[in-house]
Amino acid sequence: MSTYNISLEGDILKVGFAKPAHGDQIVKDAAARLDEMIASGELSGGKLLMIDGPASLPVCYLIAHKVSELYSAIAIFDPKIGRKGYKTFITAVSHTPAYKIGEIIETNEPQKDKINPKVVICGPRKSGKSCLREGLKQAVIGIEGAPYPYVITACPDGEGAWFSEAAQRDPELAMQLKEEYKAKFTDEFAKLAAGWVRSANTPLNIIDVGGKTSEQNRVIMREATHAVILSGEKEKIPEWQEFCESLGLKVVAIIYSDIDGERDVIEEEAPVLTGSVHCLERGEDVSGREMVKALARVLVGLSRG
Repeated sequence: MSTYNISLEGDILKVGFAKPAHGDQIVKDAAARLDEMIASGELSGGKLLMIDGPASLPVCYLIAHKVSELYSAIAIFDPKIGRKGYKTFITAVSHTPAYKIGEIIETNEPQKDKINPKVVICGPRKSGKSCLREGLKQAVIGIEGAPYPYVITACPDGEGAWFSEAAQRDPELAMQLKEEYKAKFTDEFAKLAAGWVRSANTPLNIIDVGGKTSEQNRVIMREATHAVILSGEKEKIPEWQEFCESLGLKVVAIIYSDIDGERDVIEEEAPVLTGSVHCLERGEDVSGREMVKALARVLVGLSRG
């Protein structure tokens, strides 16, 4: 089974992750599939190719290398922009005056006319939210038939989706890059991130926010639909519950981050998942933890509901 799926539907190249694997194997499988499609004539070139689906940065470079000379222009789907209900692509490659770099292309293919779940992972600083976010993403990917979880980093702390895996390999380099990428949490950033959340309409959206019940987080989180509260301090959970409820968010999980714990504890799965997750440390793969897997099932259930 390939680790990366690629298919052509009209002038749209549908891409997406399949069996979990490291980035090097994903690139190899993507290259083999593209070579197969080019050799068979399935990818024969034309005026415009639109690419729809999640891809790692190395896979993006690979696809551009393989197909950019076959098509006059290439546009990439961006779920964070465009008119509600329709798919919008951004022109990223162009060899023709017919399409300008940065030009917005709206397709006739409507997105599902429903509000897909936009789940905020929130709670106090240093609770392990970014670690949980990455483990949760991997746990969702491991569920057969689950949608790919689209992650929005709505906090300028420099700790993007790349951080967890990088920290597993080289913690010092990961922390160095985080400090270099860190920016201030301004009102302007909050408005920009809120726009990302508002426009996101993939089947499952996960939003990572800052660790304060601030006005900036209020602006961002009010665009979401659900919330997961993660806190390393039990006494701060009520503050976050009240904050989420004031924004009209449905809290689907309340989790205590037990840094010194040795195992996860699931107290209740419905109507709200409650319990604890142990030892959320940077660089750890937590996708196999019982609480993380239970939370993944809850989120996939939301996407199917």
